[in-house]
Amino acid sequence: MIRRLVDSEDPDRLYTVTGGRSRAGRTAFDLVTLVTSRADPAPGMQSEHIRILRVCRAPTAVVELSADLKLPVSIVKILLSDLLERGLIAASHPSTPTDPLQLPDPAFLKQVLVGLQKL
Repeated sequence: MIRRLVDSEDPDRLYTVTGGRSRAGRTAFDLVTLVTSRADPAPGMQSEHIRILRVCRAPTAVVELSADLKLPVSIVKILLSDLLERGLIAASHPSTPTDPLQLPDPAFLKQVLVGLQKL
């Protein structure tokens, strides 16, 4: 069995990083939520918060943050919730077109899927 990076992460460290919390606050982040910094890091901030603010100078998806920080998505969501409550980041969800003409052609998407499955 191959151990994943998360399996080798020190659980005590993750507990400390999140202040013992296992869930984000009221705000729900999903994997594709785009996060943008609204402020620069301040002295005395938690190192993970500083890294998030630096990475998110350009809009960055939650899943990308997780990969960049090498932390589980659940931990990143808790950290993002902290920053959002303090007004240090903005979060936006990608919009879905309401006009059917703006949606991709289903036949084209099926061809892409078949192509990907053949890889």
